[in-house]
Amino acid sequence: MPSYNSTQLQRIRIPGDGSCLFRAVVYGVCLRRGKPSPSESHQKELAIELREQVVEELIKRRKDTEWHLEDEFERYVCQMRQPHVWGGEPELLMASHVLQMPITVYMPDKKSDNLKVITEYGQEYGTHNPILVRYDGYGHYDALKSKT
Repeated sequence: MPSYNSTQLQRIRIPGDGSCLFRAVVYGVCLRRGKPSPSESHQKELAIELREQVVEELIKRRKDTEWHLEDEFERYVCQMRQPHVWGGEPELLMASHVLQMPITVYMPDKKSDNLKVITEYGQEYGTHNPILVRYDGYGHYDALKSKT
């Protein structure tokens, strides 16, 4: 998977409030749609809406998703409805389906100043202009935007 020099992508810091994945994704949606960056309060509202839609998508796709969840499905879904519970790979995958947009996740390369693609979701919705998020490797997501 490709890597990018950190000068090509700008990191948009997202509050670490348990909803950082959802906030980073909705920030990326606004960028992708050519809308202004959401205020922190609007970002939070959009993240709450996206979280609920993602949980509903998990339920809808239960047969395809429950086998790779770390917890019992009903308990996992109940926890994911809580605004402070961290999201991860299942939520990114479901977000790509809810939004019908590709999402690309980057992570810093410890050996260089580059960001490397660690995974891509929603490729069935195209590969052009994906939502870009940065995972720090320790449970936090930030938004990314192209500097070009």
